Amino acid sequence: MSLSVDNKAVIAPDQATSAKVKPAKFKNARALREPGFLKTLGIALKFFFNKPKNTQPAGSIPVMELTREQLLAAPDNTLYRLGHSTLLMKMQGVFWLTDPVFSERASPFQWMGPKRFHQAPISIAELPPLKAVILSHDHYDHLDHAAIMQLADKVEHFITPTGVGDRLIAWGIPAEKIQQLAWWQSTSIKGLENAVELVATPAQHFSGRSLGDRDQTLWASWTILNQDQRIFFSGDTGYFAGFKEIGDKYGPFDLTLIETGAYDKQWPDVHMQPEESLQAHLDLRGKYLLPIHNGTFDLALHAWHEPFDRILELARRHQVKISTPMMGEAVDMAEAQAGQAWWLEQLPSLQTNKKANQKNKQKVASLYSVVAE
Repeated sequence: MSLSVDNKAVIAPDQATSAKVKPAKFKNARALREPGFLKTLGIALKFFFNKPKNTQPAGSIPVMELTREQLLAAPDNTLYRLGHSTLLMKMQGVFWLTDPVFSERASPFQWMGPKRFHQAPISIAELPPLKAVILSHDHYDHLDHAAIMQLADKVEHFITPTGVGDRLIAWGIPAEKIQQLAWWQSTSIKGLENAVELVATPAQHFSGRSLGDRDQTLWASWTILNQDQRIFFSGDTGYFAGFKEIGDKYGPFDLTLIETGAYDKQWPDVHMQPEESLQAHLDLRGKYLLPIHNGTFDLALHAWHEPFDRILELARRHQVKISTPMMGEAVDMAEAQAGQAWWLEQLPSLQTNKKANQKNKQKVASLYSVVAE
């Protein structure tokens, strides 16, 4: 797997007074299948005018609220889902945060765009100091300007793919706090009993925050090497051969944090169907699978709970150990507990049919009894 960059410069005709260079564009190892203009227009119209009603929960999402005191007292190797792809990890007595999104909407505007199903389990103000923030790419549901600015004073390191750190510098984050990595490059975070190594590993996706800056920053997954523990964080990605390459190079992984949500057959190469998420976990040689990129924002056309339903059934079928914690629930990163099917409580059809509700709970309990063994 390799990254190619189109870095040909375009010089303006009046070279004496102008030297405008066309920004480099990053590319995936293979070209993405993308809908043409008319199909994109059709998708947009469906999103705005004919979206299924079940893409958002009817009730409130259960959240286990957290306090700073709880986090400081938690044992090492504890992880908390704060929402979407925002994960808080405690390793070697310090805290690490992925793709922090705390705003009400994943959008350039806070008056329109995908709105949160739930509040974060803890506010930014209540968070303890952070050793590092790890960013996967610059899309709004992963890079939240307001959150970055609020976090700035309590973060020691911002670790980003190439180009994403330049955005942070433009926002006023001190350059000395930022490390930008290309695929397969790594950095060691020191000042701990044992250094933690972070490796920017490939992903298959794209980037951009406006109509005119497509692919001008890199996207990446992350391999986290903490003493004898190996954690994989997918960021956003379609399924590709790179998972096996990462698994061969850095696996087996104790825990894989893999996107399972916002998928659709109309954009097959940039997000994974649950079957592909499971295969990615197998390619990585993961021990426990914790699906992310779900349960917080309405970003696709599938039912909001469908990613959980499908990945749980797939894990049962393939005897994969899976963890689906509530937002804010503590997870042991070495021996991740199965969790509960908390999303079933939010389904109107189950809320109004006690028999069906009990039957589904029994079914899920049976699934968990298999995958937790």
